[in-house]
Amino acid sequence: MAAPPLQPVPPPAAVNGDAFRLGFIGAGNLAESIARGVAASGVLPASAIRTAPHRRPERGAAFASIGACLLDTNAQVVDDSDVIVISVKPQIGKLHPVLLLEMYLFRETEGVNCSIFRCTCVLLIFVLAAVLCLIVCTYQIAVKQVLLELKPLLSDEKLLVSIAAGIKMKDLQDWSGQRRIIRVMPNTPSAVGQAASAEEKYFDAVTGLSGPAYIFLAIEAMADGGVAAGLPRELALGLASQTVLGAATMVSETGKHPGQLKDQVTSPAGTTIAGVQELEKGAFRGTLISAVVAAAKRCRELS
Repeated sequence: MAAPPLQPVPPPAAVNGDAFRLGFIGAGNLAESIARGVAASGVLPASAIRTAPHRRPERGAAFASIGACLLDTNAQVVDDSDVIVISVKPQIGKLHPVLLLEMYLFRETEGVNCSIFRCTCVLLIFVLAAVLCLIVCTYQIAVKQVLLELKPLLSDEKLLVSIAAGIKMKDLQDWSGQRRIIRVMPNTPSAVGQAASAEEKYFDAVTGLSGPAYIFLAIEAMADGGVAAGLPRELALGLASQTVLGAATMVSETGKHPGQLKDQVTSPAGTTIAGVQELEKGAFRGTLISAVVAAAKRCRELS
């Protein structure tokens, strides 16, 4: 499915004396979502936002579309900002080939009576697992390196905000030498002003739970179902999106348990209970629970 177009934001305004300047170290999608939400809400004029996209012109273009100020280096961002957001992104895409190789080797060698070959496969997997651990550690090293490089430029007047997953407050303080630090875990709905917060001790679980990708998948699947039932694609996607929005609003505003709301709309032998029955056959709830637990576990592994 094609990505939706970037939403327009108010035109940039000059930074007045009362507006603080917001800098992003790292110009990824999450940083863009926060910047876009800040500008769209009017909390700050877009011209008060700055970042250094380095060698990523597409990220520079995304921030430029907001009206943000693009600088050449992270040092310039720190020097020209009052609040600095550490939004360095983890690079963990290389983890999956190792797991796939492990599954492939054991599947293809099942029943092979060659102990030497099997042992060689096991040894190979252990070696790759060690490499995997190094890749995971690279994220922490990257954040540490960035903070150590910026440490001489930080002062007591500047506020540091970390959105780096899995990096604890103590490490952030040790690496940066700062005590004015806030650690938050937003997600991409920040772009539309829909974000939540929690205490740091819950961050691993919050990271696992607050994955909008789960809901994006649900909306996509519901829309596909609508198309399969005969609806035009655009209409199906709009109905699926509005259904999720309406259901979430009811849970938030009524204070009722989701199970109670579900029971209120499931008539005996009706259409909704027939659909719910199919979801139960597919372990819908259990799969979502497993997804949250798996994501929380990965967050702890990054710590």
